[in-house]
Amino acid sequence: MASLHRIFLLLFLYCFSTKFSYATNIITTTQVLKDPQSITSPNGTFILGFFSPPKSSDRYLGIWFNKPVILIVWVANRANPINDNSGLVQMSDDGQLVLLDGSNKTVWSTNGTNTTNGSSAQLLDTGNLVLLQPDAKPNSNVIWQSFDYPSNTFLPGMQPTFPSTQNKDHVIFRSWKSISDPSVGWFSTGVGTTGLPQVLTWKDGEIYWRSGPWDGNNYIGLPNVDNTLNDGFVLDIETTTLAMKFAPEDASLLFNYVVNYDGFIFEYYWDDDAKNWTAGWVAPSAKCEVYGTCGVFGFCDHVGDVCKCLPGFESKNVDEWKKGNFGSGCVRQKPLQCGNSSGEFDGFMRLQNVKVPDNIEKVSAFSEGGCRNLCMNNCSCVAYSYHLNIGCMIWSKDLIDTQQFSAGGVDVYLRLASSQLEGGNNRKRVAVIASVTVMGAILVLVFLYFLWRKRMVTRRGKKDELKENKFEDNLGQLELQEPPLYTFDMLKNATDNFNESNKLGEGGFGPVYKGVLGNGHEIAVKRLSRSSGQGLEEFMNEVTVISKLQHRNLVRLLGCCVEGDEKMLIYEYMPNRSLDAFLFDPQNQELLPWEKRFNIIEGICRGLLYLHRDSRLRIIHRDLKPSNILLDEDLNPKISDFGMARIFGGNQDQANTRRVVGTYGYMSPEYAMGHFSEKSDVYSFGVILLEIISSRRNTTFHRYEQSLTLTGYAWKLWNEGNIEALIDPLISEPRFHTDIKRCIQLGLLCVQEVAKDRPNISTVISMLDADIQQLPQPKKPPFTEWEASSEDQQSSSVFSNSINDQSITVIQGR
Repeated sequence: MASLHRIFLLLFLYCFSTKFSYATNIITTTQVLKDPQSITSPNGTFILGFFSPPKSSDRYLGIWFNKPVILIVWVANRANPINDNSGLVQMSDDGQLVLLDGSNKTVWSTNGTNTTNGSSAQLLDTGNLVLLQPDAKPNSNVIWQSFDYPSNTFLPGMQPTFPSTQNKDHVIFRSWKSISDPSVGWFSTGVGTTGLPQVLTWKDGEIYWRSGPWDGNNYIGLPNVDNTLNDGFVLDIETTTLAMKFAPEDASLLFNYVVNYDGFIFEYYWDDDAKNWTAGWVAPSAKCEVYGTCGVFGFCDHVGDVCKCLPGFESKNVDEWKKGNFGSGCVRQKPLQCGNSSGEFDGFMRLQNVKVPDNIEKVSAFSEGGCRNLCMNNCSCVAYSYHLNIGCMIWSKDLIDTQQFSAGGVDVYLRLASSQLEGGNNRKRVAVIASVTVMGAILVLVFLYFLWRKRMVTRRGKKDELKENKFEDNLGQLELQEPPLYTFDMLKNATDNFNESNKLGEGGFGPVYKGVLGNGHEIAVKRLSRSSGQGLEEFMNEVTVISKLQHRNLVRLLGCCVEGDEKMLIYEYMPNRSLDAFLFDPQNQELLPWEKRFNIIEGICRGLLYLHRDSRLRIIHRDLKPSNILLDEDLNPKISDFGMARIFGGNQDQANTRRVVGTYGYMSPEYAMGHFSEKSDVYSFGVILLEIISSRRNTTFHRYEQSLTLTGYAWKLWNEGNIEALIDPLISEPRFHTDIKRCIQLGLLCVQEVAKDRPNISTVISMLDADIQQLPQPKKPPFTEWEASSEDQQSSSVFSNSINDQSITVIQGR
């Protein structure tokens, strides 16, 4: 398949004439574009010009990558070709960009609104053709853009946005009719919101392929989902809108997704070694993966690319199946017992690594057991699945488009007659009786709880009652909008009754334990300590903030638990714990060579960029430090602990607070005075950056070399021209010195005393690869020198042995 499409791609090596290319990337009232002229984006990545597809003499205006093997990404006049080389692109008197043929007839126009004479068109480095108002600065005052009218290609930077209306299909990309005809073809791709949002491809209006639902991180209907479509692919789900976008981790790579004329979606990237476009991912990836190929209650075995019937079912038309025609699907071998008086009961069979069927009905259930009960008590329910990031999914219609993967997917529980399950009728009766007994016990406990609560409210008075009501209001909001709720017993069992041997660490919030759920999934349980200075506000803040954030460099919140006085947060488990456990432990430091440390630096930057600029919420973390940077199995960093984070408005740059929270040594000077902004997080990052390079804590420098802090010591060495003395000997190899010195200079720029002097995080990312000569010179950081007085000397013994790495919860700012 891949080799066939490489041949098709080679056919895109069209006969272009770039001999008459413009040096500019702008079309104005005085500068037109005549076939075969073209213009190039500023960095040379994209070209706008005229082309003819293979085996065709028709001429089209399009945009393509400036590579030897041409890949068209956008076509203007795809339905109205010009049959000769008379095409002319110019600005009209009313400020529109128009394409004219030899008879001066308008073949295509931007049809933008609010255009005026003097507008101009510009080709950007992203491949976006924009129409700008007169005297507009680049990338501003855009009144029309090609990204809003895509053809068959999804480029980084595109962000198709549409209403999140339930039961609505939103077509975004439309295939070519053939390799020789870019007019709208049979296939289209977009997002369907029936049940849950998922990517769909349609063939002539009928579903041809689907990705499975979006869980906030990935599309769970794809095989090997952790490694598929994971290049920064995001489906932002707002209250009223959906926005789809992707950004490759390596911005220098040329990536795109193409809806091919034959219905396949290809992920292409440019391979510099092969000098060709390479398909990194394709869908459908198997013949039986095409929607409905295996019929109802059939499933596609992804490994063998064959159709089979689900357990407990058999082919409806044996003769047709023998011929390889599976569309008739499968039927039950034995009817369900729900509603019968036979004394038999239904049960569920667990199907692992499954692409969930289509026609999902999402219902409210806050645990897997609750989801199971909802399905069992509904005679129409034929299957259920529980996914931590989605919740409870049930199916009451025929199951269609199910697949079996070798890896990835989720568990689906298929409803079958008890006689078809292991253990038969007796076992099922026992299970149901046990279930009824448990439900009865739960009802008794609920009754006792409300009786106790009524007595406690009366005893505590109205003040406590109002406080309790506030908590219940917040909890009710949590149940409706936030991640799944876990039961206390579930977490107690997972952590072996919060055994000390499972304790991962402890912070200002309380202890964190490793747990293993019944399905084998490892989790981290953060339990609020009763002696903690933090409470409901921090708990609710962390749940509401982090549950809305999805990024590879942010730790993922799986759910929470609220029972009585217990408040717990459940996260994905990070096997390598936190950065400080490696950075400041002599036995672990050697596990962090410079390449790993630089990867951690970049990952923290990407996480902060998402928080500050790219997420749907604008977040200031306010407590960034090594113990809040968790490391996965590959030592990739994930920012954690959002209990003290603050949400900014879209146009808000800074804020004041009377309640200063954070950790000494990582807190910017203005924040200690009650003012904070993005630059407060940048200051904390600068401290971490210097710690990563030196393997020394910022707070261990009291009076060392007359320096109060690590930042002060780095500043002293910088002025002495001896900055190499700061570098950890384990990474001090000559081949890394240029990169390390750049990072030290960048760290000093981030910890400058005045907030406006510090770079923002997007500038920091660009500086990581900049020429060191181009970086500005840093100014003096705060807290640099220890000016010893008699009073200081009396208290020096206290400070010299104090390492405070716990979060400060309350300081009254002035």
